[in-house]
Amino acid sequence: MNTFEKIKILADGAKYDVSCSSSGVERKNNGKLGSSAAAGICHSWSADGRCISLLKILFTNNCVFDCEYCVNRRSSDISRASFEPRELANLTIEFYKRNYIEGLFLSSAVEVSPDHTADRIRSCLQILREEYGFAGYIHAKIIPGVSPEIIHQIGLMADRLSINLELPTQESLSLLAPQKKPKNIFTPMKQITQTLTERRQLKGPGNMFKNRDLYSEGDLRFLDPEGENVTQGDGSLMEMAGKALAVHKQGNRSRERFAPAGQTTQIIIGASPENDRQIIKTSEDLYRSFKMKRVYFSAYIPVSNSPLLPTPFTAPPLAREHRLYQADWLLRFYGFSADEIFDEKTPFLDLDLDPKMGWALRNIEKFPVEINKAALEELLRIPGVGTVSALRIVRQRRQSAVHFDDLKKIGVVVKRARYFITCCGRYYGGNDIVPEFIKNEALAAEKIKERLLPIDDNTQISMFNSITVQREKS
Repeated sequence: MNTFEKIKILADGAKYDVSCSSSGVERKNNGKLGSSAAAGICHSWSADGRCISLLKILFTNNCVFDCEYCVNRRSSDISRASFEPRELANLTIEFYKRNYIEGLFLSSAVEVSPDHTADRIRSCLQILREEYGFAGYIHAKIIPGVSPEIIHQIGLMADRLSINLELPTQESLSLLAPQKKPKNIFTPMKQITQTLTERRQLKGPGNMFKNRDLYSEGDLRFLDPEGENVTQGDGSLMEMAGKALAVHKQGNRSRERFAPAGQTTQIIIGASPENDRQIIKTSEDLYRSFKMKRVYFSAYIPVSNSPLLPTPFTAPPLAREHRLYQADWLLRFYGFSADEIFDEKTPFLDLDLDPKMGWALRNIEKFPVEINKAALEELLRIPGVGTVSALRIVRQRRQSAVHFDDLKKIGVVVKRARYFITCCGRYYGGNDIVPEFIKNEALAAEKIKERLLPIDDNTQISMFNSITVQREKS
C-alpha cells in the first residue's frame, strides 16, 4: 500500500476525534523549522484570528480493541493501514514545506498493544523534533494503558496531550468498551497533571516560596507565617534560590517543556443513556481533578449496527452537543457549577434556550440586578453579559454611572439582558418579570434573527443562537 492510499484511509478514520484545539503556546524555534506561535486546528481559528490547518491523522487504524461505537473497532469491515514512524515524519515535513499545514494532530488505534503503538508514535515525534528540527505545533494522543516512561517522553516532544474518556460513566464504558478500564484512562491523566504541576512549580525562583511542600523546613526559615515576606537569616535570598534551582536541575532537566499547552479529553454524546447533568458533572470533575484545558463533546454518528447503540438512521444530536458546549463555557468562564446549571427536575438542557438564560428563568427571584451596583460575579450571571462586557461595565462605573444606552456600546446583548437588569434604578424589560413572558420574547427574537440571517451549510454557528436547533427540527 502506498503512502497516498494510507493518507486517505487514516485521515478519514481521524475525523471522528474532535478533541484537537489551538495550542496557545509559543515554542521557540531557535533557527529550526516551523513555529507553533498561535497555532490552531484544521479549519479553525487561532488566537490572532487566522484560520490554521493541522495534519489530522491516525498513526494506525488496525485496532485490537472492539469498542462498539468506534468505526475502527476490531470487528469493523474497513480498510486497514499503518504508518512507519519515519514515513509519517517525512509526510508531515513535506506537507509543511508546501504550506499545507502548520502542525500535526496525531491520534491512533491500538495496534498490538498500547506500549507498542505509543513507542512508534514517540519515534515519529523524535524524528520530527530532533532530526528535522521541527518546532511546529504537535498534539499527540495518549493511548490508555501506556507505560509512564513513554508518556513522559511523548510529553517532552508534544505541545498538547489528550486522552479520550469517550463515555461519561463507568457503566457505559463497561458496556460499550469493556477492554478499556477506567484505571488505564485516569492513571495517565493523573501522571500528566502531576508532571505539569511540578513543572510549573519548578519554573523559576519567583515561584519557589509559594510551594512549601517542595522544600524542607530549613529552607522555609526565611518566610513569615503567610509565606509572603522574606526576613534576614543565615543566607541571602539569592543564595537560597540558587541552591534550590541547582537541586532541581540535577538529573531532571528542569528546563525541558512538558506538554506546555496542557491536556484535553473527549466525551461522546448520544451513544449511551446518560443525561446532560451527568455529562456536565463528569466534565466538572475532570476540570477539578485533572486541570483539563478543555473537555470536548462529540455528537455520536451511527457507524455500527450494534443493538447497544442508536440505529444507523438516528440523526446525530447536534443541538444537544451545542448546548453542552455552552454549559461547559459557563463552568470554565462564568463561575457556574454543574449543580447550578441543572436541578433534579431538569437533568437535560433546554434545546430552545441557552443554559445561562435557562438558569436565569429558573432563578428569577435573583433579578433584576442593578447594573451599577452588582459585583463582577453577579454581572457574569446576567444573560447577555459576557466576560469582556462585564469587565467593561466595572471599569466604566468607576468613572461614571452606566446608562441603558451605554450597554450596547459596551458589548452587552441588550435584547436578552434587558429583562434581568435595572440601570440607575429603572427597569427596561416591560411591566412584570415573568419567566414565561421572557422566554416567549427570547424565542420570538431568535426566530426574527433566523429569518434575517441566510442559512447555508457554511454558516458559522454562534455560541448563543439556535440555528442548529431549527435545522434538527426541520
